Formats: sequence, C-alpha cells, structure tokens
Amino acid sequence: MKYIIKEQECGYLLKNGRFQSFLAAGSCHYIKAMGYELKIVPMTGAVNTCGIPVEVLMKNKEFSERVIRVNIPDECLAIRFVNKAFKEVLTGPEALYWNVFEDVEIRLVDITNPYMDQTLPRYYIDLIPVKFYKKITIKDGEIGLLYFDGKFEKRLEQGNWYFWNYGKEVTCKIFNMKAQQLDISGQDILTADKVSVRLNVVCSFRITDPEKLVRTIEGASAQLYTAAQLCIRKYVGRFRLDELLVQKDEIGRSVCEQLKAEQDDYCVEILNAGIKDIILPGEIRDIMNTVLVAEKKAQANVIMRREEVASTRSLLNTAKLMDENKTLLKLKEMEYLEKICDKVGNISVSGGKGILEQLSELTGL
Repeated sequence: MKYIIKEQECGYLLKNGRFQSFLAAGSCHYIKAMGYELKIVPMTGAVNTCGIPVEVLMKNKEFSERVIRVNIPDECLAIRFVNKAFKEVLTGPEALYWNVFEDVEIRLVDITNPYMDQTLPRYYIDLIPVKFYKKITIKDGEIGLLYFDGKFEKRLEQGNWYFWNYGKEVTCKIFNMKAQQLDISGQDILTADKVSVRLNVVCSFRITDPEKLVRTIEGASAQLYTAAQLCIRKYVGRFRLDELLVQKDEIGRSVCEQLKAEQDDYCVEILNAGIKDIILPGEIRDIMNTVLVAEKKAQANVIMRREEVASTRSLLNTAKLMDENKTLLKLKEMEYLEKICDKVGNISVSGGKGILEQLSELTGL
C-alpha cells in the first residue's frame, strides 16, 4: 500500500503494533498483510503520539530532535510561547510540542511564591486565565490586610494586586479609611421629668488602626453603635424635657466628647456627634403647640398695644404743635385741601357754590 506524507506531516511506522521508525515527508509502500501500519500526524501544536508511549518515541533521534518536552512539577505552571508570543498556560504534568514549523518555548513559573509580580512580568499577568490567580483591588481611600493561610502578611495600599491561587490560601480584608457616618435612629429615652422622647443621633468616625481592629473587635460599626447608644441614654436621661430642648446642641457636644474618650478602644477617630432630631409624643406635642400659639398671641397683643400707644403719643405731640403755632395749623389745612383737590373734580351742593369754594371759605383762604 502506498502512503504519501506531506511536508508538514510525519509518520509513525508500526509492525505488529510495535513502533519501528519515524518517517518524514515523502512517499512509501508497506504491505498491511505483513503487519505494517503507518500513522500520519501533523507536526504542529501538541504532539499526537497515537497511543505510542512517549518514552519509546523519544528514543528515536529523528523524533526527539523535532519536539520539545518539559516536565511540569506540581509547584509550577508552564507558559507556552510560539514565535516569541504568549500562547497558553499549561497545567498538566508534562508538555510535548512540535518544534519544527513553529519556534516553541516553554517557561516554568514557580507558583509557590504567592506574589505574581515577583515571578512573572506584569504584561503577562492579564493574559493568564483568572482561574490561576487572584486579583485584589484596593480603591482610593481604602486599606487591605493581606493574609496567607489565615496568617497576617502585610498591609496593601491603593492599587491592583495579583497573587497565585495555589499552594497558599490568599485572603484580604478591605477597610474604608474615609470618614463614615453612623446613624443612631429611634432611641426612646425617658427624661428626668418622666417624658418619653425619641432621639435620632448622628455620629461621624474614621478607622485609624485596622490591624488592631481585626484582632480586638468584631464588627466595629455595631460596637460603636452600642457605645454611642449607651452614652446618649446615660447623659440625656439626666435632663428635663425643657432643658433637653434648650440645650440640644450642648448635649450633642458632650456626647461627642464622651465618645472621643473611648475612641481608642474601638480603633476609630470620632469626628463629630450630635442630636439630629427630637421627636415628642403626640400629647406632649399638642400641649407644646398650644403653649406656643398662646405665647405668640400674647407677643402679638403686646406689640399691638405698643404701636397704639406710640401712635396716640405721636397724635398728641402733633396736636400740641398745631395749638401753639397757628401758621403750622394753616399749612396742615392747606396740605389736606391739596390732597382733596387731587382726588375730586367739581362737585355741586345745595347753596349754588362748588365744594372747593366752600372748603376755601372754611379754611379762610
């Protein structure tokens, strides 16, 4: 039987199932009846051994000179480059590729060191499938605490960090180092005069020591919430309702100072704290609204009486001046006459004279 092996192909000659020789491009004749069999495979990419053991093929010089073989230990990954360009990541125990029509290079990368940037150039990292590594992104204003197998390694600053996802379990706890707001809402507190009020309190804080925080505190926000809640109840309960309403800002400053005295225990810095809202019971609110309306009415009455007194006093002073000065009286009369004339044209009354003439006679003009 005639076989034709193309330029980019090769052949494995077997007799009675045993490998005999490696054949390059060309034509050849073999008789199947005598137990010969020729298997033709392409000489590009991964080597197809057609079920023949690799160790048997590697003993053939013509075969071994045309392939590149690399054993990949468990602690390594292999990266295959074809014609100096990244091709793929290899994870099997062995890599066997043709090195005839392509310039093949296989590089071993140690992945026992979790830091990828120490074992692989940065420009190759994004080419590797994400299942082989872990990417940690620390945003602006954040801090990351890096752990290998649950053991603290170091603090991570802002940026992208890459770690091999092999050998060691890589975890990271990310903390927001910016100012944060804690709302403490719906706090029902009994004042000193036994009035139940509801307070909404706001507190601003910033994490200062994340390393200590993870060692000593479970849930910093929840712990700080409870501390602020107890502080508010302890302090506000000493005031009567009227005092609470009048000194709301002062009470907020005092609460803030008490929280600052305990801030190191919670690994935070208290920026400010204060009472946002005071919500009164319905009955108390109605009573206070009634008192407020009464106060405003009383203030309005006082102002009206004051204005009436001032107006009467002004009229009295004007009358005294006119009584003492006849010329001033005449000027005032002429002023009023001028105002009347501006508004009225010509009106006739019984007597045959116009009203303007009669007004002039009344004023003596």
